[in-house]
Amino acid sequence: MQKRFTLLAIVLVLFSSMFIISCSDDDDSVEVTINSTQDLVNYLDNKGMGIDDMLTNWIKTAAAVNDVMTDADASNDYYIMDIRSAALFEKGHIPGAVNSSLATIITDASACGGKTIAVVCYTGQSACHAVVALRLSGYSDAFSIMWGMSGWHTDINPNGEPDPATLTDANELRFDYWSAGTAQLNHANWVAAPGNATVPVTTYALPAVTLEGNTDAEIVANRAYWITQNFHKKTATDVLDNNTNYFINNYWAATDVTTYGNIDGAYRINPIDLSLLNPDLPIVTYCWTGQTSSMITAYLGALGYDAWSLGNGANAMIYDDLTGHKWDATAIVDLPLEGTLAK
Repeated sequence: MQKRFTLLAIVLVLFSSMFIISCSDDDDSVEVTINSTQDLVNYLDNKGMGIDDMLTNWIKTAAAVNDVMTDADASNDYYIMDIRSAALFEKGHIPGAVNSSLATIITDASACGGKTIAVVCYTGQSACHAVVALRLSGYSDAFSIMWGMSGWHTDINPNGEPDPATLTDANELRFDYWSAGTAQLNHANWVAAPGNATVPVTTYALPAVTLEGNTDAEIVANRAYWITQNFHKKTATDVLDNNTNYFINNYWAATDVTTYGNIDGAYRINPIDLSLLNPDLPIVTYCWTGQTSSMITAYLGALGYDAWSLGNGANAMIYDDLTGHKWDATAIVDLPLEGTLAK
């Protein structure tokens, strides 16, 4: 009788254990709280990956980066990822930098060895886009190098043109790109100072976003990957000529609008308030140089908005009128280069 009772007890314990393990496995397999865009927003906010977190300590000057890279303490060096083309990387890059791409930067970042990642591109716009993807991927202190390689050295052309294969000397890469913004100064769809961009009052629901993954972490990882495959940028000419086709956000302070004016029909939403963005239109954000707007655009894209950055920002529209936030020779510090331009 005792043996029979003991055997029954063992069977019950084993059955209970199997039930507990089964429940545990089931819990792991359905560990998903993100079932909507609002859930995604809440999750990111709670994990320190909200839009305000993205726009905190996200950029450093070339001089500040060089100071760290050349001091006596190698332990604080950054892992510099240059996402320009391989040909232009070979022409000239920051000493110690590695060549990557926007499309592969999350995978390539695994080689950072715990170092803080600094991303650099042509003018800082693609790099800022990449920084959002990296921060959503767990590299919370990743940052962009201000103004990209065009601010690192005089001999680096902002947009990598002409084709490096045709270059005959360093002078063909001079920093002379940004004055092109003068062509937009008198556009009919630019409202002169004091401008009229105001904070909108209509509120909207969040857009629907495709959520892929078996866990919250996988869902966020997939949205970060989406960012690296979708860098959305529109030219100033397109936005000015077709301003009524877009929901335009002038990401400036109110005093800046008063000083310079704004694109006709643009709103002013700063800081970003998702409830004020119209998900039924392509959302175009513009700032001064296209760097901040690239950050915002990447984040909005991850949330399912049809989001675009206005390339080169105000510098592409009112370059001659700007008294600050301006691409010019004073931005270049001519720091050390590796590559054929350095020989």
